[in-house]
Amino acid sequence: MRSIYIAGHTGLVGSALTRRFSGRPGLQVITAARAQLDLLDAGAVERFLTAQKPEAVVIAAGRVGGIAANSASPAEFIYENLMIEAHLIHGSWKAGVRQLLNFGSSCMYPKECSQPMRSEDLQSGKMEPTSRSYAMAKWAGLTLAQAYRTQHGVRYVTAIPATVYGPGDNFDLKEGHVLSALISRFHQAKEQSQPCVTLWGSGKPRREFLYSDDLAEACELLLERYDAEEPINVGSGQACSIGELAEQVARVTGFRGEIRWDSSHADGALEKQLESGRVRAMGWAPKTSLAAGLERTYEWFLSKQGVHV
Repeated sequence: MRSIYIAGHTGLVGSALTRRFSGRPGLQVITAARAQLDLLDAGAVERFLTAQKPEAVVIAAGRVGGIAANSASPAEFIYENLMIEAHLIHGSWKAGVRQLLNFGSSCMYPKECSQPMRSEDLQSGKMEPTSRSYAMAKWAGLTLAQAYRTQHGVRYVTAIPATVYGPGDNFDLKEGHVLSALISRFHQAKEQSQPCVTLWGSGKPRREFLYSDDLAEACELLLERYDAEEPINVGSGQACSIGELAEQVARVTGFRGEIRWDSSHADGALEKQLESGRVRAMGWAPKTSLAAGLERTYEWFLSKQGVHV
């Protein structure tokens, strides 16, 4: 029986991967809760991987968040992500794991970058300052996977997804990414009958959003067929402005008040869309529209609030 260890199985990407792989004939999905395994403890990670002996490892664990969280805690973002990547990549090699899937981030691309962004554009300019600590940690993970691949001949690869959303996301107003934070904000405004919602920035930046189960499907394909040093983009091709996203989220949550924008807060990069031709040439395409994904995500959010839909 083949086995795969999914690090971070309770998070947004990890839970989607667990749903995707669980119940597959001939495949054992290995997971460990944070109370069982501290990924910041190098020795514990190495002992766990040596004992479990998975054939493949997926690094879906890490500290993530939006502009506010990145700006408030840059030290934690770079330290925790560096350590988790280092411990899992080195520990996998020590345990004899031959295959590993690592995740980069679209914030690794320069702030000023031609669109859609290609892997060749990486390191061609300065990163967006608000996410630099997180982006540098992701750069280190990519470089580490490449180094072990080159020196030890292992099949360690890196995928760079668009902004992922879906069930299992973090809906905290301060810690969450833009889409999940908007769901939480508009839901709260509706419940409290607020006449307006004021959002940070201008609403003009354009972003590409990828439903978590679509990413999980792409990851299954990459584990089966992708074997290259170069990172591979996984994007939905569905880009919209933050203003357009806010309007869609307001409709989904039932908020009917006014939306205002506070341009005194930073926008971040003006546009981020990935060129995903290589993964599409392998036969993958996203199945979930942004409208459908928002509906499913809000339903999951409500279920966690104890609201039956």
